[in-house]
Amino acid sequence: MLYSFIAFGSPVRQGIEFTSGSMMTIRFEQQVDQGALREEMASLGHDETIIQRTGDGDYMVRTRELAPEERDPATGEVITPSERAQIKEALEARFGAMTILDFSSVTPTVSTETRDVASIAVAVAAVGILLYITWAFRKLVRSFRFGVCAVIALLHDVLIVLGIFSLLGVIIGMEINAMFVTGILTVIGYSVNNTIVVFDRVRENMAKGFGGPLESIVNRSINETLPRSLNTSLTTLFVLLALFLFGGATIHSFVLVLLLGVVVGTYSSMCVASQLVVVWDRSGFRGFFRPLRRLMPRRATA
Repeated sequence: MLYSFIAFGSPVRQGIEFTSGSMMTIRFEQQVDQGALREEMASLGHDETIIQRTGDGDYMVRTRELAPEERDPATGEVITPSERAQIKEALEARFGAMTILDFSSVTPTVSTETRDVASIAVAVAAVGILLYITWAFRKLVRSFRFGVCAVIALLHDVLIVLGIFSLLGVIIGMEINAMFVTGILTVIGYSVNNTIVVFDRVRENMAKGFGGPLESIVNRSINETLPRSLNTSLTTLFVLLALFLFGGATIHSFVLVLLLGVVVGTYSSMCVASQLVVVWDRSGFRGFFRPLRRLMPRRATA
């Protein structure tokens, strides 16, 4: 799923880890206009350059992969300076002294491998959660359904976070990178923890012999676990909010993923996973997809 978002025309803006290229953070000693900096990069042959201003007043400059320096095989002397050095020299000549605070470069091969590994990591996590929940609730009737519904809720969480990041990419140029994938995997772990808490209470209430249909037992279980889930999520949100406001710019995307994931994960554990189990129990496998069929356009009859 993550691979399809990244590889097939998603509006999500991708970092250099997924698309290849070079990125550097530069700081000028004097005030430099962003438009003038973009014009200078274009004059150097980098029309594709993406420039963003950081909260500290520095510039994040993203370009295609910059060529390394070329050396004479015999003498080891530099024949052609690296493009990074050429850019630095040209910018200093026009804007004055500057410092490259950070520089990273990713080749197309590495970016493809990173993209594939990220997709595999999300898929393996989903399969592992499905198998674990099926085994953990094996004493319940149709325990496999609990695992499937938990995984669907997790995919719901990932899609919501990806959707919000795609909007932020259009509005403020937010990109997804390797830290984003790390945050998604963390969100999956956190969300499934909340889901298991609800499912475990359902199992306990069934073992205690509470009568009535499954929806009544699920409703009772949600009401019993709601204060715990909300208190846990709120304390986590306070910590993440402090990190987002006072942490460095390098962890902003990671913390934002966690902030969104905690909110969406808490909601899905209560309002998605459990309800899917109830719908599946009442309507069976075919009824489970009946709402989707209602949304599909009907063919006109002659």
